[in-house]
Amino acid sequence: METMLTTIMIGNKIAEARKKINLSQSQLAERLFISSQAVGKWERGESMPDIITFTRLSEILGVDLNYFSETSQPPTTEMSPAEAMVNKSALLPNVKQKKRRSWDMSRGNWVGADFSGLKNLNEKFSSSNMQRCKFIGSDLSGLLLKGNNVDSCDFSGSDFGSSHIQASNLVNNLFRGCSLKDTKFSQSHISGCDFTGADFTGVGFNSGSFTGVAVKSGATEKNTVADAVWNSTSFNAMYLADIVFQGAIEDCSFENCAFARVAFRNATLINTFFKNKSLKRILFIDCQADRMTYEFLKNGKADMSGISLITP
Repeated sequence: METMLTTIMIGNKIAEARKKINLSQSQLAERLFISSQAVGKWERGESMPDIITFTRLSEILGVDLNYFSETSQPPTTEMSPAEAMVNKSALLPNVKQKKRRSWDMSRGNWVGADFSGLKNLNEKFSSSNMQRCKFIGSDLSGLLLKGNNVDSCDFSGSDFGSSHIQASNLVNNLFRGCSLKDTKFSQSHISGCDFTGADFTGVGFNSGSFTGVAVKSGATEKNTVADAVWNSTSFNAMYLADIVFQGAIEDCSFENCAFARVAFRNATLINTFFKNKSLKRILFIDCQADRMTYEFLKNGKADMSGISLITP
């Protein structure tokens, strides 16, 4: 009963402060990157924001965090945003404190948000819809990204090291110059993304698709992997289409994959494993391969006319 009363009390205070500055529920929701329904639930006492959201609320509403406690006074119009944050350390008595590095930004609808330079996320960003967001130069290492729709976002220069991207849809995103070392993509679909200069060292692709064509505004977009680093990268049970692999490809593997309009151009394949029923759909142009890789390709009935054997 006490918890319920506290939730209702906090909801009333949110509504009171919102109305004080003539802000609608939808306007407040937009600033918080959440739905107006969520704000309505707070104000009706059906749910309560987490501590990170409370901090943002205090900034938007121009109140101190202590305002949300039972003993605080109503908000005043004289309080500036700077003054409102003075007593930030005195947090809500009925809300468990969390460190910033424990942010859980899951189940959100993020449109046009700028998270550039974000660091120490390290936790979750799952079951979210992200469109036209910026994560430029962010530290996303160790990230769990599960069940997301990520469309037209910019991750250029970010670190995804040792992350796990699972059951997600990645379309028309920029990953230029990203470090993807030891990242795992499972049951995910990637199309129309720009991976120019990305480092795929130790990356594992499993049971999904990596296709170069996506539809955007009636036009086609292509996955770009120019100047990418392919080292110890594995593709298992993947559908690969409209991709051009270039440069050094070393200690990589393609196992039980389906290929459509895939080409290796000016590529040097070393110690790379191909295990497929047929490699006839792969086009090799001005490529070189070491003895082991050469024999794998030959055994898979690849067109060897564009491949020369590297001699000791």
